[in-house]
Amino acid sequence: MSMRQRPLSIALRALLIGGGALLSCSPLSAQNATTPDASKPADAAPKKTTQLGNITVTAQSRSQEMQSVPIPLQIVTAKQIDTLAATDLSKMSLFVPGLVASADQPTQPRYELRGISTDDFGVGTESAVGVYIDGVYAARSGGALLAFNDIKRIEVLKGPQGTLFGRNAAAGAISIITNEPSDQFEAKARVRFGNYGREYGDALLNLPINKDMALRVSVLDNQSDGWVKDAATGKAYGKDNDWGTRVAYRWNVTPDTRVLLSWDHEKLNQPPQPAFGLVPLSNDPQQRAPFPADPSTYLNPLHAPLYNDAVGAAETRRFDGSTLSIDHSFSWGSLTSTTAWRNFDTFNRGDYDGTNHIVDYLDTTNIEHNNSWYQEFKLSGNTDLIDWVAGTSYYQEQARQTSQTNVFTDSVDTLAQNVLGAGTPLADITQALQSFGLPFNLLGDPWREQINNTGHFKAFAAFGDVIWHLNDRLNLTTGVRFTRDQKEFTWFNPPRQADAFDQTIAALKSNAVDGVPIYDLLPPEAQGALDAFSQNLIFNGASGAPVGVLVKSKDSWNDLSPRAVLDYKFTPDTMGYVSVTKGYKAGGYNSVQIGSHFAPEKVWNYEAGIKTVFPDQNLLFNASTYYYRYDNRQALTLDPNSAGSGVPRYLVSSSNQQASGAELEMQWQPVSALRLGLTGAYIDATYRDAIAPSGVSLNGQPTGEPKLSFATTMAYTWQNVANGELEFDLSYAYRGKSRCNLDSQLQGTCEISPNFSVGSSQNRADARLDWRAPGDRWGVAAYVTNLADRRYVTGVNNITESVFGTPYANITPPRMWGMELRVKL
Repeated sequence: MSMRQRPLSIALRALLIGGGALLSCSPLSAQNATTPDASKPADAAPKKTTQLGNITVTAQSRSQEMQSVPIPLQIVTAKQIDTLAATDLSKMSLFVPGLVASADQPTQPRYELRGISTDDFGVGTESAVGVYIDGVYAARSGGALLAFNDIKRIEVLKGPQGTLFGRNAAAGAISIITNEPSDQFEAKARVRFGNYGREYGDALLNLPINKDMALRVSVLDNQSDGWVKDAATGKAYGKDNDWGTRVAYRWNVTPDTRVLLSWDHEKLNQPPQPAFGLVPLSNDPQQRAPFPADPSTYLNPLHAPLYNDAVGAAETRRFDGSTLSIDHSFSWGSLTSTTAWRNFDTFNRGDYDGTNHIVDYLDTTNIEHNNSWYQEFKLSGNTDLIDWVAGTSYYQEQARQTSQTNVFTDSVDTLAQNVLGAGTPLADITQALQSFGLPFNLLGDPWREQINNTGHFKAFAAFGDVIWHLNDRLNLTTGVRFTRDQKEFTWFNPPRQADAFDQTIAALKSNAVDGVPIYDLLPPEAQGALDAFSQNLIFNGASGAPVGVLVKSKDSWNDLSPRAVLDYKFTPDTMGYVSVTKGYKAGGYNSVQIGSHFAPEKVWNYEAGIKTVFPDQNLLFNASTYYYRYDNRQALTLDPNSAGSGVPRYLVSSSNQQASGAELEMQWQPVSALRLGLTGAYIDATYRDAIAPSGVSLNGQPTGEPKLSFATTMAYTWQNVANGELEFDLSYAYRGKSRCNLDSQLQGTCEISPNFSVGSSQNRADARLDWRAPGDRWGVAAYVTNLADRRYVTGVNNITESVFGTPYANITPPRMWGMELRVKL
């Protein structure tokens, strides 16, 4: 791995030198849309220092105040992102109860909302949580989690959003809205320095060109030295090396026509996720792990040394995207055209045995290329009777994926011994040859097997949504979306690649002793073993993966997703609602399970909620309760039955689920200097119909989703401190322990060893102390994430446990702290 690159990118330095200013830090509370000017006397501020819920959102494809939207949603503001020093959504999702955004591998993130997720990262599947950036679907895992760059807000919409957002929003939608170019000159920059070599910087320049045009440019550079080192090599893991830029151009062609063009670029290059081995081993690389593994002897990964030896280990991404939006206003409404292009390449190669012993070596590599186009036309308007939205969209995507498994002939010998009961034939043959003075070695040679996939996907949709104003207080919303998905998918399993090994076999056949080829002098059982090793051992016919055969599949699905919502305004500040909505996720394929096919996922959600503000008490309270039935949910699970023919595989299994739950949000500002917040979620998610890969029935058992999660925030501001204002922010989040079922131990999500906990409840507290000058012209802050240094084992991977006896674990990072400096022109 190359040395860490520039502390700040050249483009970022240019903006810094040019007088860009630091993004101001902000309170956590979502209601604080603006920061009072510290230059004004405190008694000059209005009595109501906040407008609770007065945030404009576009959750229903139209601009509305948050409190008037009959959808359970949580707003993540730019200020909250800054307060938590978050660089992407995964760094703060614990503070959004019900949401999980796991980015241990940022090119293969996992999103979960209300207990529903899609674990498979392959190009054949879709996510059940739709991620949208400025209204454009972020396809595939590789482009679904990008670094925060000039974010205005994030709208987390809970529950199925099939009518408004379309396919692949069955569990909910994450709508990321960026800032548009404005008519005001703006220049600001920020740098952060912290432990583990943290060096972060971003800068922004908003430049009005003339009265009709404006340009907005932002850049970021995120670097760190990593929070753990390999005990043998000293190589750092947990590093950051991410650089990105965003350019947006706005042109008001006429008073009624606006053009907005944006371009995003990101480049990520860092080590892969560290894999902490659980089996105690010596420093002898030829020592095989005890087999079968004994959980009572497992190391606690929170205190175990790291030994990873994946050759060429890295996680990289290059992303480019462009969006063109044209909107025109008519006397009766407006027309918006959105055209978007996305392109990315990702590479992820990491250790999957958690050791540095060549006899147990296994790494996997995922390589993806993706190119997509999106076109949407949307009409909207309103009258005294209705607010309406209607439109049509077209989506096209081309994807390629290579899934590699890499071993050495030494670990092939281990597989032969542990799984096939054939001893260690390659080591035995090598020893026999060398005992006769023949310089041949069948060990130490790389061995690769892979499956190549291509996908060509198209989706057509037409949608309409109408809010009927039945009277001054009562509204009925009806909507429907028709979607047609068309998919073509291929699998190709080429012969295994072991060039050095094959050259040795060829040499044995071409070299002779007393005129007899050496190969022919070997005992029949040795020749039989070498003949067996001339073919695939991992992706082979026995595992359902025919070698050298191109397998094709073609499918199409139609879906009609309606919604109906009735909301009533009890008072000007209190609204209640009930809703019925349907969500839909397209069917697909498992990239490493040749010929696999699974049907679409569908969910029906029934919900009731209330949204209210108490102006005199400066208090906001929102709550909702729901029940859903989810059919054909696709999940990636370890299949123990595949271990008999080689390395086990993660396959997509389907199940039917149901859940009931409740969510609440409270924001309170008892005095102008103090702001308090609470969000919480309760869910009881169980299987209705499910059979685990091991064959056990999971009917009626919990899906694993914790019952309770919540987050609290507190912000207090002191005025006239060093001629500025000083703010202290404290955030605390809790996520309950996983609820185990009969398959949890195999999947590594619950207790497997008496020496450490898996799936335990998680706590995290973040703190920030921020001083800002009048007008926020400059400022300085100190922050800490994971204040109590709580560490957790997030899961155990058993993919090599039944072959090499080498399970490994993933753990959360330690406490991080830093200093922030910013300036604004």
